[in-house]
Amino acid sequence: MKLSMKLALSLAVLALGLVPATGIASGPNYAPEHPAHPTHPTTPKGNAYGKYCKGESKEHVKGEKGTAFSTCVKAVAQADKNDDLTARKACQELSKKHVKGEQGTPFSTCVKGVAQMRKDKAEEEAQS
Repeated sequence: MKLSMKLALSLAVLALGLVPATGIASGPNYAPEHPAHPTHPTTPKGNAYGKYCKGESKEHVKGEKGTAFSTCVKAVAQADKNDDLTARKACQELSKKHVKGEQGTPFSTCVKGVAQMRKDKAEEEAQS
């Protein structure tokens, strides 16, 4: 190959390499706007009363109606619907016997859950 042919070929390759680079450099200078996202609540959707009874046992005890967890959830729901109902009154169906290896009794866990639910509800209403 002659020197002039080599020079012409290398200039052609160089020119082809520069064309895409210059096209990218002069692209649009804007950022697309993103749609606004709604704020996500800190508590789960719905009432989620089970959140307040998460320490309760979900094992069924023979001779009892439901589990300690389900009874606690029902008690918290009743207390939420009736502000005059005390936490002790709402949770009176739960056992006050201590279960070995667990912290507190089903009754005390339920009372704490009702108190926490009412506290969260009051904070939510204060923010609104």
